[in-house]
Amino acid sequence: MGEVFKQFLLLGLMSFGGPAAHIGYFKRRFVDELSWLDAERFGAIVAMSQVIPGPGSSQVGFAIGHHRAGLQGAIAAFLGFTLPSFLLLYLLAVASVSWLDTSWFQGLIHGLKLMAVVVVTDAVLSMFKQFCRRGATRLLMLLCASLTLFVGTLASQLGMLLLAGVFGSLLLAPTALQDGEKGGQKGVQGYVVDTLRPQMLPLALFISLFGLSLFWLGTGHSLAQLFAQFYQAGSLVFGGGHVVLPLLEASVGQQLTNERFLTGYALAQAVPGPMFTLAAFLGAESWFESPLLGALVATLAIFFPGFLLQLSLLRSWHGLMGRARFRGAIMGLNAAVVGLLLAALISPVITSAILAWPDALLVLAGLAWQLRYRPSILMLLLCFALAGMLLAALGTLV
Repeated sequence: MGEVFKQFLLLGLMSFGGPAAHIGYFKRRFVDELSWLDAERFGAIVAMSQVIPGPGSSQVGFAIGHHRAGLQGAIAAFLGFTLPSFLLLYLLAVASVSWLDTSWFQGLIHGLKLMAVVVVTDAVLSMFKQFCRRGATRLLMLLCASLTLFVGTLASQLGMLLLAGVFGSLLLAPTALQDGEKGGQKGVQGYVVDTLRPQMLPLALFISLFGLSLFWLGTGHSLAQLFAQFYQAGSLVFGGGHVVLPLLEASVGQQLTNERFLTGYALAQAVPGPMFTLAAFLGAESWFESPLLGALVATLAIFFPGFLLQLSLLRSWHGLMGRARFRGAIMGLNAAVVGLLLAALISPVITSAILAWPDALLVLAGLAWQLRYRPSILMLLLCFALAGMLLAALGTLV
């Protein structure tokens, strides 16, 4: 549990770039470097995070922690990955933010955005090699990427994932399963993984809390209403990240000034870690009697429903992976996920990071360094942070 917390805390301190970049960081660290799980299991976890509500990248981290050390490991992964951004956004909510407009800080953030381009590009290339080996999966990947770029709505993404799963179930189902994936095998935590039934306790708790939240919304200025607002947002958003913004603006945003709400949104993009920790800023702003309590309640409420759903499906998900048609559906979903990551790489990762030709040169040099020598994430972080601040200084001088 301590090792899981340490690894995710390190990633939580440097994981800039949004969900697509986070998945790249996770794959690099836990699949390529530490070998905590193989690429196929990682792909199945990513696919699961795309089809249930909640914060996508945090759910991937939660499942990796669960795979490594059970429920305690899952909690340790959540705490480690979320703690840095939670503390930063809470402190920024209660402290002055005048220094955020300084050139050195803007340069630092710009350099880390450029690092995200390198990390996401590397993740797309490696996942393409792993999950898009057939012509059919490559075509599916390109279609999903193109439709996401040109349409880009939440409904269209969910529709693409559904169709990709159906396509894979019908046409990509493997003819035989590997020996280790047949019925009766044990999972890493010792439970039989060929069950098809969800775990009922977390599922019942999710449904009960959602029902209670409908009543708590009308309780006025109370912690129960604050919990309900963020719990419902976490229950109804697929894909996480920026998608949660409209729901929060329609509920919590009515209690704040438009300027403070947008400030919190901007800061959530500037700090490392999951976008859902915007709840820490909004909770602190909403519950002025005790900002820390408000931040804690809001943050736990927005993450809790997605994790409950994941706990209810983890064992049955691995059991379903022993069925040929389901594995075929996952092959289709994995190809679609690569397409979604490619679209996210193009927009917003590249479009928000590469603003001039020096940025493009830095990214190309960083990508060549990454592909040839595989430097540590910390080394990438230091180099791109210094490069971003240097570019900002030169820009100021000019």
